[in-house]
Amino acid sequence: MFMKKKVKKIIDQIRPNIQMDGGDIELVDVDEKTGIVKIKFKGACVGCPMAAITLHAGIAQTLKNQIPEVTDVIPVEI
Repeated sequence: MFMKKKVKKIIDQIRPNIQMDGGDIELVDVDEKTGIVKIKFKGACVGCPMAAITLHAGIAQTLKNQIPEVTDVIPVEI
């Protein structure tokens, strides 16, 4: 549960930048055993070709740099 709190805090710091472009992200799940973080894109991010770049170069890189236990960040649709 501790890792999920750290991930949520960082995502809350990233969100305003994504919201400026009309999109948003939501934390769906954090698997503390595997280090996989699941997020959901919302708003303008859904279907945007830049979402993959935002995911890997922005969100995943930031999370991995600040929380070494994070192994991957994947988008999900629910």
